[in-house]
Amino acid sequence: MSDDNKYDQKHLTTSQRIKVEKGLNDGKSFAEIGRIVGKHPTTISKEVKKYRTFQPREKNGEPLRCALFKECSLRFLCDKDNCVRMCKNCYDTERRALRCVTTCPEYREPQCPSLSKAPYVCNACLKARRCNKNKAFYIAQNADKASQELLVSCRKGINQDPAEVALLDDLISPLLLKGQSLAHIYAFHGHEIPCCRKTLYNYIDQGVFTARNIDMRRRVRYKCKPRKRGTRVSLSAKEFRIGRTYDDFIKYTSEHPEIPVVEMDTVEGEKGNSKQAFLTMIFRSCHLMLIFVLAEKSQDCVIEVFDTLCEKLGIEVFQELFPIILTDNGTEFQFPARLECDRYGEIRSKVFYCNPNCSWQKGMIEKNHEYIRYVIPKGNSLDPYDQKDATVLMNHINSEARDSLNGCTPFKLSKMLLNNSLHRLLKLKEIAPDQVTLKPSLLKK
Repeated sequence: MSDDNKYDQKHLTTSQRIKVEKGLNDGKSFAEIGRIVGKHPTTISKEVKKYRTFQPREKNGEPLRCALFKECSLRFLCDKDNCVRMCKNCYDTERRALRCVTTCPEYREPQCPSLSKAPYVCNACLKARRCNKNKAFYIAQNADKASQELLVSCRKGINQDPAEVALLDDLISPLLLKGQSLAHIYAFHGHEIPCCRKTLYNYIDQGVFTARNIDMRRRVRYKCKPRKRGTRVSLSAKEFRIGRTYDDFIKYTSEHPEIPVVEMDTVEGEKGNSKQAFLTMIFRSCHLMLIFVLAEKSQDCVIEVFDTLCEKLGIEVFQELFPIILTDNGTEFQFPARLECDRYGEIRSKVFYCNPNCSWQKGMIEKNHEYIRYVIPKGNSLDPYDQKDATVLMNHINSEARDSLNGCTPFKLSKMLLNNSLHRLLKLKEIAPDQVTLKPSLLKK
């Protein structure tokens, strides 16, 4: 085992500093003290030198002879005429000492040699009481206090030059104001940012940048939603769920683990003031989300989307892309026979339903709805938006890098994993990283 592995590489504790002080008082070497506290001698040396307490000499004491006395050759510091002696050889010893302290520009106060070499302190010095030079002592209590203050102070403030902060602000603030997350920014600009993501969060919290906490997505408080009560009529007894429950879904996917899964849901606008709705789908394999505008939230509109996709893609491509669909128990999805089959009765997919009030069973699409709400806040009507707007929205959503995809975007991953006929049909394209916008300004109506 190497010497470096003998030590724990941690800061000294208060009890260890007390042992260091006792060892110095006993005149022990750094090596001996290191063996007592379990630290390398160099660690003890640095600790003593860094945290020693200096005790200046009394000002009313006798002036000390200059440290440069032996090699001094200065003359004419006094006011005597025709004096050619070196000042250090003056007969008036009292005036000579005072002249050195008050008049000589090169006066240097003598220092004890023990302070410039091991042990760097006067703890064990026998002459400490009668010595009139500046002294230094290692005091465990003072050293521990100074160490704790240093640990706190070194983590305060900003460890960047003003110029670097200005460059960071010019890079990050405009992107944050577009609604981009720090994960997305790091995925494409990480090589330009000289600090970690946590540090950036701290800088934003301290108000260093133009962008503030209010511009961050999840820095605001979410309102607590009232807990849902059980449905009055148990959906487990509904005919459309027979053979399509969540338990059936788990069993089927365990038997066919290679088959990809698509989650499906709808997004509504303001109740009583919005007729249109969004039909959303997300591919679990790559997080690509599709958005379709429904004239109304009804079975016919959902079936029409399925039929249109199936006809334009071809039933074979549709079966490849949407082999399993997991959705909730909304009335718009309660015609599974028609969703699973095309106009001619040919099977194109298999639909399963989550348990009542268990939206977490299709949590990926529920989570992805947050991106829609960044652009169209909850409570706003969806009537002003058409399919062209929905395409712009899903292109920006699918172009944001995700931590869950190791910094990749859903669009890039989908190009590798999915049939690209879908991209061409729906006009899916990647937005440039710095142009990704997830704010209401994207679809300003």
